[in-house]
Amino acid sequence: MINNISRSSADSANLSPAEMQELSTQEKRLLVRTGKMECQTCASRKYQDGSNEMVSFKSAAHIAPEAAGAAVRAHEQEHVANAYNKAAEHGNARVLNASVSIQTAVCPECGRTYVSGGTTKTQIKYNEDAYGQNSKAIDRATVPGTNMDEKL
Repeated sequence: MINNISRSSADSANLSPAEMQELSTQEKRLLVRTGKMECQTCASRKYQDGSNEMVSFKSAAHIAPEAAGAAVRAHEQEHVANAYNKAAEHGNARVLNASVSIQTAVCPECGRTYVSGGTTKTQIKYNEDAYGQNSKAIDRATVPGTNMDEKL
């Protein structure tokens, strides 16, 4: 149960660091949710892409919690577009599947649910001619984490 804060809303913006430490977790969360205090964890959260593709967020950047969902979805759509472009440039390949999943988490400081990241999985089918086999071999060599069976 969240207790009512005994200070007025005007006073909450002017709390000293010592007074801020005295607030309970519930009191801090209430102040953050009502906009009277900024959540430091949310304010310092940054997003960065870990793939080897040329897409946005190659260097870490802050996104406001309320804008993170749209920004992450747009970023993951860049990966999907790259897969279609890659298939088109090979000429004899097609995208069989492209799926995007968006992950959420709960901020430990303010308790807000936010979009914490996304994952895109694509599957490209190459035609079984010599060119298609060569393209597949090149992709296998350049994409880290790809499984490959070899005879020993």
